[in-house]
Amino acid sequence: MNLFKSKNIERKINPQNKNFNNIKPRIFEDQIDFDRMRLYRLNRVRKQMELQDIGAVILFDPINIRYATDARNMSIFTMHTLARYVYIPLSGPVILFDYPKTEHLSKHLNTIDEVREVVSWDFFSTGEKVDEFASLFAKIVDDLMRKYSFKNKNLAIDICDPVGIKAINNNYKYNLFNAQSLLEKARSIKSIDEITCLRASIKVAEKGILEMHRSLVAGITEEELWSYLHKVNIENGGEWLETRLLCSGERTNPWLQECSNRKIQKGDLVAFDTDMVGPYGYCADLSRTFVEGKKFSDEQKKLHNLAVEHIKFNAELIKPGLTFREFAEKSWKLPDSCYDNHYPCQVHGIGMCDEWPFIKYPNKDYSNGDFNSIFEENMTICVESYIGEVGGKEGIKLEDQYLVTNNGLELFSSIPLEQI
Repeated sequence: MNLFKSKNIERKINPQNKNFNNIKPRIFEDQIDFDRMRLYRLNRVRKQMELQDIGAVILFDPINIRYATDARNMSIFTMHTLARYVYIPLSGPVILFDYPKTEHLSKHLNTIDEVREVVSWDFFSTGEKVDEFASLFAKIVDDLMRKYSFKNKNLAIDICDPVGIKAINNNYKYNLFNAQSLLEKARSIKSIDEITCLRASIKVAEKGILEMHRSLVAGITEEELWSYLHKVNIENGGEWLETRLLCSGERTNPWLQECSNRKIQKGDLVAFDTDMVGPYGYCADLSRTFVEGKKFSDEQKKLHNLAVEHIKFNAELIKPGLTFREFAEKSWKLPDSCYDNHYPCQVHGIGMCDEWPFIKYPNKDYSNGDFNSIFEENMTICVESYIGEVGGKEGIKLEDQYLVTNNGLELFSSIPLEQI
């Protein structure tokens, strides 16, 4: 494949610069070759484009933009506004369209060849001129496709509102595809630098988890306890938490109840799922269930033992070449009394966020999910368990994060599932 060679800008740092002298190095920073990692990820995207005969992709999802280019700017804000996107041809310059007056943020990246001010068309940005600005966006896309994609009319877009799609369809003749499938497949196999980024995020998450563990006393609210993870993440270069999944006592059953101002009581279970986007934009996704007072009741211990068995049994099954269906067929069977409370998946991929694959508890004919692919070396995955009886008082949530190696799974976390 004749990939366009992006410029590689050498970064020069003046050690006398006062701002530089005050910078605290981030965890594992000296072990990561960022330029190598950026080009690996961009080339993974382009390889998927080649395999699917895509002339160009346009990415709006800030996580996809970050993966393909490492350009970061107001990630949460741009998850709900059309404020930035990137155009990536199969062969040609990568052009980032960024929020006004922020073009300087990405000029150092070796994956970006040009930065332009974005043309937005959401109502927040343009009011009643939505259609007018959407047409301008479509014209820009057409100009780029004509210049860099030549005769390939296949254009993939990950997230775009109906107005933008309509502007392209009504004015120009392109075959539109879903870019999310090729991005998810590109993201599924990690480089050595990405694996180091994931280790760094896990280390930061563990600092926050242990801080929560030390601070867990009766009378503290769920939100107060949860704040320790946020604080540790942010002060170590992390970015955000995807969910608010920490709950206590009877709020642990059923699962997926969000953090509240409930005061934790003596002997309560406290279950949480970090869902933490940490340093370098990589996710730490660990679940533990602690108990106030550090001693389980007999019923709590019974549930916790089942959840530990669940995680360890399923983790032992996974090796490169195992199909998702084979895994689902052989996986640990939930007790009947807990089945209707099961977690939405048994295993999912992890990288910059929860990623493909997403392996469900199958129905009788396996039609409720995609069980056709296989586990591959250098995938990173999470194995999940929720054990709580339907109508029961409390429940246990556990999850660990792993690297798929040629010998099976390598555990990222050093905090044992049995930590209470």
